[in-house]
Amino acid sequence: MTTLTIQPEDGAAPDAVHTDFPVIAKHLSEVGILLERWEAARPLAARAGQHAVLAAYAEPVDRLKALYGFKSADVISVGPEHQTKSELRATFLKEHTHSDHEVRFFVEGRGLFYLHPEARVFTVLCERGDLISIPAGMRHWFDLGAEPDLKCIRLFTSPEGWKADYTGSDIATRFPTLEAFLAEHGGARSASAGA
Repeated sequence: MTTLTIQPEDGAAPDAVHTDFPVIAKHLSEVGILLERWEAARPLAARAGQHAVLAAYAEPVDRLKALYGFKSADVISVGPEHQTKSELRATFLKEHTHSDHEVRFFVEGRGLFYLHPEARVFTVLCERGDLISIPAGMRHWFDLGAEPDLKCIRLFTSPEGWKADYTGSDIATRFPTLEAFLAEHGGARSASAGA
């Protein structure tokens, strides 16, 4: 289930844990992050390719293209058999920014975004059906897990696609990996704690 924790940037215990989607979306919108839940306009086969996925989500993709000026969309799929999964994970696990919005829609699977807009870190477990849009310039990192299994739609305004500007901070080492987060919060049932 989609889960949000909010905690100090020093990695201390979370001040709040939320599993209620509208509450999560509200907290994220307060720091400029869009979180939506999407559904496919038509059924998708288990191994649907890029064209089928983009066709199934054409309406919301077109809406975001118009809203942000995105020029292209693609589908990235990373499974446990992916030959460079460890290298990909290491690339995403360092705090960075982008000169463009980072938009991901989870068609399948899940991943953990760590958003660092202020002196707090908002950790968001995104799962199938979740769309997240991180504004340009916001510090963040992402964990797809040691055995990734995700398929995401990505949208871009520039032809070169994903390009990171690393901050050089070691902040990511103070926060749990996807596996540790799931062990601690994966079964969270309460709407919030401590907030």
